[in-house]
Amino acid sequence: VQLQASGGGLVQPGGSLRLSCAASGRTATYTTGWFRQAPGKEREFVAHITWSGASTYYADSVKGRFTISRDSAKNTVYMQLNSLKPEDTAMYYCAAGFRGGSGIGGYDFWGQGTQVTVSS
Repeated sequence: VQLQASGGGLVQPGGSLRLSCAASGRTATYTTGWFRQAPGKEREFVAHITWSGASTYYADSVKGRFTISRDSAKNTVYMQLNSLKPEDTAMYYCAAGFRGGSGIGGYDFWGQGTQVTVSS
């Protein structure tokens, strides 16, 4: 399984971005999650979506601002980031795994990351 994250960039506070995570290989039954890591900080959970798309879960810090979704036909997971804040600045990673959840250990495959910078 290979994951390719994209869509990051520089945006002003209050702005929006849409991240994409394109998967290749046998990912049909995997939960896909997004994590982020700011300089000097540990990688933290952001959101995840089950393989069917029926269930999603968000970290409290992004609830109501970020929306995760998937297009199974394209084998791609998206995350819409709205009302961005400077504290959202981080490298964002997508990951896939059978167990999923909010812990890093639930994911077996990781993408290379895409940088999100929120600054005026």
